Amino acid sequence: MSKITDIYIVGDNADLSATLKEQTDESFQLHFLTAADLKKADAQLILILNNGETAIDDAQTALSEHPSSSIICVSDEENFSLLRSLNQLGITDFYVLPGEELIFMERLDAVAKEAGIKNELESESSFKRGGGKIFAFYSGSGGTGKSIISTTFAQTLKLESTAKVLFIDLNLHYGGAETFLGMDSSRSIIDLLPVMEELGEHHIRNVSEKEEHSDLNVLVSPRDAELSEKITEDFIVKLLRASKRHYDFIVVDLPVWMDERTLAVLEEAHRIYYLMNLDTVAIRVLKSVENLFQRLGVITQDRFEFVINYKAKENELTKKDLERFASYPVASEIRKDRKNVQAYVNQGEPLRKKSQEKKLPPFSKDIHKWVHSMLK
Repeated sequence: MSKITDIYIVGDNADLSATLKEQTDESFQLHFLTAADLKKADAQLILILNNGETAIDDAQTALSEHPSSSIICVSDEENFSLLRSLNQLGITDFYVLPGEELIFMERLDAVAKEAGIKNELESESSFKRGGGKIFAFYSGSGGTGKSIISTTFAQTLKLESTAKVLFIDLNLHYGGAETFLGMDSSRSIIDLLPVMEELGEHHIRNVSEKEEHSDLNVLVSPRDAELSEKITEDFIVKLLRASKRHYDFIVVDLPVWMDERTLAVLEEAHRIYYLMNLDTVAIRVLKSVENLFQRLGVITQDRFEFVINYKAKENELTKKDLERFASYPVASEIRKDRKNVQAYVNQGEPLRKKSQEKKLPPFSKDIHKWVHSMLK
């Protein structure tokens, strides 16, 4: 039976911190951080330390940022007022240390195992409808086919399921999705700014365009560098969280460059699909991206997967070569199919038009296979 081993501890209390280090064995890894840093953490088990001032605020932040996480409060003294306030928030695990070390450790171990089981179940059903899952498509290199793959992926996901799917084009300067989906829109994501504080499904539906063949909802890029400056990190986070409440899958096409908006999506995403070609330059760029992710605190474990594009016999490297340089799984290998893909793009037609198409070009067939394996 698996259990969560990472414990995120919030609250400035030196004595309690020292006690926890003494009590927890080597099977747990303690991460001490501020409430503000919780947003960046993939926290599933959180301990709130009572410091006499911010415990309730810290608990509210933990619930807001990680509503499905297990939360335990630890205090160095009896505090009925704090206990009552925590109970009103729905937090019932409260322990006083020193004094209740034994029952605290028993409960901590039990909660860690429960969180581990929950994590496994969510992983098994992560691609089923109803989860509000965010799939971020990213690459450190241009020309990897990221935009056309992400749009075709979203279309296929919508065509081959009954799920509610939203596509967000965050290539804010130049766009791209409208070209590959054969759409012409006068509206864009920028039109959601006036309703940023009350963002709901009806706002998103009113601004998004509907792709005629698949009924995929698409938030189009403003394709304007000046307007794009009005879109902030805070807006992106609010948009993603509102979308998660109303859509089963949210597919986001990210730009190559890294800024606070790109980082916000990478932190919120359930899966990061990294597009790359099989050549030496792509490997070098990947190493730079890994270093950048590490410095920025982007968690890649169980979230980062490769999508290999332009697969062909003449590739400089093979999938096995890639596995020597990186341990991330490969979600899909998409064959080089420039002739067919170019024909659709030149005609302003999307690569998918109906479900269960029998005569798909190799490019679309590989993406169909990928999506179908996810939806099983």
